[in-house]
Amino acid sequence: MTTEQPIRWGIIGPGTIAKTFADGIAHSRTGRLEAIATRNPDKPGLAEAFAGARIIHGYDALLADPDIDAVYIATPHTGHAEWAIKAIRAGKNVLVEKPIALSAYDADAIFHEAKKAGVFAGEAYMYRLHPQTAKLLELVKARAVGDIRIIRSSFGFNMGSFRADHRLFANEMAGGGILDVGGYPVSMVRMIAGAVDGKSFAEPEKVAGAAHLGQSGVDEWASAVLKFPNGIVAEVSCSIMAGQDNVLRIIGSEGRIEVKDFWFAAGHKGGTGRIDIIRGDKVETIEVPEDRWLYSFEVDAAGEAIRQGKKEFDAPGMGWADSLGNLRVMDQWRASVGLEYSIEKATSRVANIAGGKVVAGNAVPKRQIPGIAKPASVVALGFEFFPNFASASLTLDAFYEAGGNLFDTAYVYGGGKTEAIFGDWHRSRNVPREEIVLIGKGAHSPLCYPDMIARQLDQSLERLKTDYVDAYFMHRDNLDVPVAEFVDAMDAEVRRGRIRGIFGGSNWTRERMDEAAAYAGKNGKQAPGALSNNFSLAEMLDPIWAGCVAASDDEWKEWLRSRQIPNFAWSSQGRGFFTDRAGRNKHDDEEIVRVWYSDRNFVRRDRAIELAQKLGRHPIHIALAYVIAQPFPVIPLIGPRTIAELEDSLSALDIALTGEQVKWLEAYGRSGRRRISPPPFG
Repeated sequence: MTTEQPIRWGIIGPGTIAKTFADGIAHSRTGRLEAIATRNPDKPGLAEAFAGARIIHGYDALLADPDIDAVYIATPHTGHAEWAIKAIRAGKNVLVEKPIALSAYDADAIFHEAKKAGVFAGEAYMYRLHPQTAKLLELVKARAVGDIRIIRSSFGFNMGSFRADHRLFANEMAGGGILDVGGYPVSMVRMIAGAVDGKSFAEPEKVAGAAHLGQSGVDEWASAVLKFPNGIVAEVSCSIMAGQDNVLRIIGSEGRIEVKDFWFAAGHKGGTGRIDIIRGDKVETIEVPEDRWLYSFEVDAAGEAIRQGKKEFDAPGMGWADSLGNLRVMDQWRASVGLEYSIEKATSRVANIAGGKVVAGNAVPKRQIPGIAKPASVVALGFEFFPNFASASLTLDAFYEAGGNLFDTAYVYGGGKTEAIFGDWHRSRNVPREEIVLIGKGAHSPLCYPDMIARQLDQSLERLKTDYVDAYFMHRDNLDVPVAEFVDAMDAEVRRGRIRGIFGGSNWTRERMDEAAAYAGKNGKQAPGALSNNFSLAEMLDPIWAGCVAASDDEWKEWLRSRQIPNFAWSSQGRGFFTDRAGRNKHDDEEIVRVWYSDRNFVRRDRAIELAQKLGRHPIHIALAYVIAQPFPVIPLIGPRTIAELEDSLSALDIALTGEQVKWLEAYGRSGRRRISPPPFG
């Protein structure tokens, strides 16, 4: 695309903000409004509101139009992620009205799609591209009021009364103030806090919020306090039922800066912006005259980025990391006030993020696990880190759609939240239970007793919305209890039909496993048929958590080879040891240093790096391939937090290491397990 060619814009959703953006296109230097998509093409006034644009019936039709280069998504909040991803998959560049998505998890999925497709994706905070914002940043960096200490920013208005038919009061439309206008003050204070340190933005180390939730369950007025690592404290507020002064106040050691309606800058059609610098009784007003239309700046910033082949805005526009950080703050703000929209719950969120039906795929290979009748994917998905159903469902959907059907849950994960999320997921997606291989775990310390197995399994099955698990593990061992009592308790659940496959120990020793098998054989019980210990190319030197057991050394490998007992291996990729977080001269991460740093492990890491370079992959891919390539069944448990991380892990499944490569990676005969300690300080 040459610089002379205009960017041909299409707009999805013909509302008020779409008309404003269309005006921005009309007064831009780079863009032309080509078409507007609507589900109601006969709506009066469309042709007048979007003069010169073709009116297209249906959003999909616009995405299929070859004469559209970029799409502006102006649907209600709940449609942003779906239509952004659909547009990206259609090969279109996208600019999405704020908020780009309901949560940082959804936004991350959008950016991941844009990265794969090689297209531009941006979030439309138009004030960020205006000259007034550039002037404000200049003043902050020049220390016009000394050291910045407090920032106060608000965006609030009063709708007057509750209106059940208005989107701002509709819980199912993600109404309320935080998502609609709260992102403006949050994005501003993050930008200013970052500018103090010479960065594009800063992330708060603490977010604490409060809100009034009205009769429909949305926030009608809300505030939050953000504490930044550089000492700055920011107070932000928003409202739809309380008129606020909407003044940005930047308070420093020598005065303060005030800007009224900072997001409006010099006005939609141009004008003069004002920045007041107040030092004691003196007020200095800096005027920022600008005759260009407000929205034309973001149109041109996006247009120039597209022309140059960039995938995101340059600062001070909202780049990907900036947008994700902004939404993470709003996620924390919402969580602290207990605000979850009905559209985020399993009863309403029944499709994948692109609005499609969740259907099983076949990209992930499957294997037959001894003791389990169903074929299971070669890796299992664990997901104890997600805060709610909406965030977890993204990864669950993507794993299942890739062909994964093996899921790892436990009674203690998230205080039961993980099990409940999984139950809601497979029910809401209508996933046949017979297609799922489900792992359950219970009897974690300190409640590691035989009588807890049945009690906790009662609750687990209720949460999981099923009447059985395919594999069950005691989450810890209790050496004060005879192993026979544990075998009896698990065997009883097999006979009840609540364990329809294998059971065994997670973090059990070889000796206890052998003792349990011997007891079962003598007494007509089902013997433990599975293990869930750590197994990795890097040998665990020190337990990550109390009671953890690793099965990666030579003695364990021989035991696993001779018995062919499947090991469902946790932390199979070394918890960051095979990434840039680790290194002989890196000692910032206490856990990585304590658990993994040894001469032998670094030799193995070096070899993983070398092999990865030869194969055009990453060391962490080699680490996962190593686990799968063992001459005994090892099933890695992976715990990706985003779709990007999931797809990255699954990309390693096509690496088939030879036996010679496995032995070479293990680096037999090298420096042994001598621990590497951090260099002395001082």
